Amino acid sequence: MLAGAGSAQAVQPDEVLKDPVLEARARDISSGLRCLVCQNQSIDDSDAPLARDLRLIVRERLTAGDDDRQVQAYVVGRYGEYVLLRPVFALHTLLLWLTPVAVIGLGLFGLWRLSRRRPAAAAASLSAEERAEIAALTRRD
Repeated sequence: MLAGAGSAQAVQPDEVLKDPVLEARARDISSGLRCLVCQNQSIDDSDAPLARDLRLIVRERLTAGDDDRQVQAYVVGRYGEYVLLRPVFALHTLLLWLTPVAVIGLGLFGLWRLSRRRPAAAAASLSAEERAEIAALTRRD
């Protein structure tokens, strides 16, 4: 209960819609929108004035009859894609999505190459002179 109370405090009572279905939709949409002041919080969790304005915009658009995608498109059109906490998968964000896969792939390839590396050719056999020299060096008197 306490974990949920922290995020509920940001939404002020005067912002809450009377229709519980619309309010649930507004909470769902605003949980995916970034507070442009806090940057790592959703507008639902932020107490910043801009987050409040964004929450009000979301609720206004919902009461005007927009569906969830239209509300999100309106906010993105006004503030840019940075406002989305979960970036879209598109051509211009391909590097963002594929970099982790490429790093893991390169790491696995490096591990595979390391496992395939053959040890340096050790001295296969020593000559009689070399064995005698080693024996002389390791002999204790």
